Amino acid sequence: MSNLTNLNKVKVSSILAISLSVLCACSAEVVQDNQQKSTVKPNIVIFYVDDLGWGDLSSYGATQVNTPNVDALAANGIRFTDAHSSSATCTPSRYSLLTGEHAFRKNVRILKGDAAMVISPEQDTLPKMLKNNGYQTAVVGKWHLGLGDGKKDIDWNNDVLPGPLEIGFDYSFLLPATGDRVPTVYLENHQVLNLSKDDPLYVNYQEKIGNRPTGYENRELLRQNADSQHDKSIINGISRIGWMQGGKSAEWVDEDFPLVLTERANNFISNNQTKPFFLFFSFHDIHVPRVPNEKFKGATKMGVRGDAIVQMDWITGEVVNHLKALDLLDNTLVIFTSDNGAVLTDGYDDDALKLIGDHKANGVYNGGKYSAFEGGTRVPLILYYPKQVKAGVSDSLTSQIDIYASISQLLNIELGNDEAIDSQKKLKGFFNANEEARDVLIEETPFTLAIRENNWKYIRPANRVPKFIKTKKNINSGTSTGVQLYNLDIDPSEQSNIAHKHPDIVARLEQKMVNIENQSNRVNDL
Repeated sequence: MSNLTNLNKVKVSSILAISLSVLCACSAEVVQDNQQKSTVKPNIVIFYVDDLGWGDLSSYGATQVNTPNVDALAANGIRFTDAHSSSATCTPSRYSLLTGEHAFRKNVRILKGDAAMVISPEQDTLPKMLKNNGYQTAVVGKWHLGLGDGKKDIDWNNDVLPGPLEIGFDYSFLLPATGDRVPTVYLENHQVLNLSKDDPLYVNYQEKIGNRPTGYENRELLRQNADSQHDKSIINGISRIGWMQGGKSAEWVDEDFPLVLTERANNFISNNQTKPFFLFFSFHDIHVPRVPNEKFKGATKMGVRGDAIVQMDWITGEVVNHLKALDLLDNTLVIFTSDNGAVLTDGYDDDALKLIGDHKANGVYNGGKYSAFEGGTRVPLILYYPKQVKAGVSDSLTSQIDIYASISQLLNIELGNDEAIDSQKKLKGFFNANEEARDVLIEETPFTLAIRENNWKYIRPANRVPKFIKTKKNINSGTSTGVQLYNLDIDPSEQSNIAHKHPDIVARLEQKMVNIENQSNRVNDL
């Protein structure tokens, strides 16, 4: 009996030893697997919407339009209520996002459709930083940062360069400028897509070329009436800025944008799913001309602008769902934001003003695109990254210009002294709704600069007041030849200028602005 007992004890001991060995091995594998997961570089997708205002999403309070796909990102990520683009217009904001540098340093303004590229191949850029650290990089959508070196006219019939590939992108599929400017063709990498050698493409911004009908000569052919800036060559029933000759086989169809651009973006994701990638999805929506696809027409009661918002939301959902289908979403940092505030009428008569109803495109904020008031740069910003970010709402003052340095911080990439000089490492503020990001930031407009210090807002006097922004764009420019100061804590709509009551605050903020302007290398990260 004792021998049997001893034998059983040996068996039990052996079983326990084997079990313990297996358990230790499994635990080691789990630890190793967790370590591997923690060192995996996240994919990065930036959705950069055009002319989307603070109040244009249902997650930001809109009731006349529904944006469920974007709202889902907001519900499961961080929704920022005081986030800003770098500028109240598109080219400067894009420049600042990709370079981490204020556009006023290079006098970057809204570009013509045949302008030279404003980012030089020698500059440091966000895509270049990521590419040098193992990322595959792509830009899909509206470009409007110029192409070519400016030393000679762009030859659209041969390789168009320098372009995105020369500043860090591995792949690009572009609207070369904007939807309202010629050439109305897609540019894939260096080549115009579907261009026939028998029908070469030429562009002119000074005088008419070719025999295409124009808006100023053939208004009966227009689907949307246009002002004198947008009434040149007619393509797809829409007159554009500038004249275009040839290139008939390469012309885009505006209604196809959501399908074509989404397909290119998702193809890039599919082709690079085994590597870390960076996708800069640069929307044409909600920019003019607003010509939504047939499937979105009538989606709202606000006409084509409201329908374009629904279209934008659908595109966002298609890309996010593709990431999810490939099991990539959990390891993807998604940033959704806009290049500037909303504008309802911007060159075309598409009834956006007439059909706006109770919708507040810029929320309670005064101004909009082009404006020095808050509506110019205060935009939606949503950050979604389920591996590291808990859902919440952040009221912290936040700037898009900090995306560059904050991504470098996330990836432990050291920046050079002259790299992204205005971008600060604000990962805590981006990744935690309860953390502060900035207490000071610059708001740039075409005519003056403004500065925020917490809830104080100072707008520097301008040399002139641009009347066309009010008369043609229906936007309060926020520009004055006098000093302006507002306390946004009690006056978020900037209705009461209190500069005369607080000359000390005016002087302090002016000096802070001067200090930022004179900065020549990287700021001290806080």
